[in-house]
Amino acid sequence: MKRLFKPFSTQDLVVITMMAALGLAIKPIVTPLSQIITGPLYIPGGVVAGAFYMLWIVLAYGLTGNKPGSALLVGLVQGIIVILLPFANHGAFSIVSYAAPGLAVELVYLILRPGPTTPARAFAGGAAANITGSFLVMVVIMRIAVWRLPLVPFLLPVVTAILTGGLGGLVAYGLQRKLARFF
Repeated sequence: MKRLFKPFSTQDLVVITMMAALGLAIKPIVTPLSQIITGPLYIPGGVVAGAFYMLWIVLAYGLTGNKPGSALLVGLVQGIIVILLPFANHGAFSIVSYAAPGLAVELVYLILRPGPTTPARAFAGGAAANITGSFLVMVVIMRIAVWRLPLVPFLLPVVTAILTGGLGGLVAYGLQRKLARFF
């Protein structure tokens, strides 16, 4: 266990925990507001709200100095917190549904090294996180057989998830640049 956290300083672990907490704190506020917009379009609310709570995963990766594993840790911490607190609505699957977007960010930044150092890379990280989370919820939780949907109903939430997640990544990039002088 000690070896797992060896690359992270205490400050990194505090940042990871803070980003996980901020992502969870903003979710119940933003999701109902986004459902007002997405409900009439039959798009799951989390597809748009993901822009606001996936940005913390990208921001954590950037604020920890682009250390591999930080995005995944944010997702794992969120999943564990959700299970421990009474608002776990997906049960044990919460670990997977929260960790998977972090894993997606890790994979994107494994390819686009070193991490969210440019707006394009930050957009890619946010888009990957949001499309992963949205797809998992649509397929596993909502039990939507996405492979049976006609093209337009399939592409509408996918494109929306990519765009809103990417915008969240851009916000994370802007916040990272503002907060960099403190780290």
